[in-house]
Amino acid sequence: MRILLVEDEPDAARMVAKGLREHAYAVDIVADGEAACSHAAAADYDAIVLDVLLPLKDGFKVCRQLRREGKTVPILMLTARDSVEARIAGLDSGADDYLTKPFAFGELLARLRALIRRGARPLLPERLRIAGLELDTRAQRVFKRGRAVSLTTREYALLEYLARRAGEMVSRAEIAEHVWDESYEPFSNIIDVYVRRLRRKLDDAGSESLIHTRRGAGYELVRGQEDGS
Repeated sequence: MRILLVEDEPDAARMVAKGLREHAYAVDIVADGEAACSHAAAADYDAIVLDVLLPLKDGFKVCRQLRREGKTVPILMLTARDSVEARIAGLDSGADDYLTKPFAFGELLARLRALIRRGARPLLPERLRIAGLELDTRAQRVFKRGRAVSLTTREYALLEYLARRAGEMVSRAEIAEHVWDESYEPFSNIIDVYVRRLRRKLDDAGSESLIHTRRGAGYELVRGQEDGS
């Protein structure tokens, strides 16, 4: 899942981004409202974490502009203001949820998970069961027929994205958009490298791979009979 973090305090931005990346999110950081609008227009984010007090354009104006432009991306608004009026202003501008600073990072994660689940159609479950795999999206753990599978954060992020699109062919561009941040190099083979890593960890010897490749198109995590398909 790819997050746009809009925060003008460098230390706070670094700390939040570090925590999010450790939980398998790809994170782009911008420090002002104008940059927030341009980034949101250029990329398909799964959620936006938006500070209210920003240079050039405040969070309320950013939120209103994105909604006017038809952006339905879930927005979690952050502010140091704890008044009812500030919360009402944030929600009325189009934010989906509101978190007052200082906050516990665990609460930020929980609110983001809830927003992303609700923002998807259909509603995303906390546990995904696909082709003999079970993904606990809250704890970010993977099991294959009851056995824990050890994955890096990026491997997990890629697998979860494919699992949420199971049965569909997902292009490399879509994977890059949601699993990597803006530092992704489009001519790199990094996605293929991570797919190979997942195959080594997930596939049974001598059996067909769970992740199919269509040359020039992308990848598909196949559904098995055990998924009820």
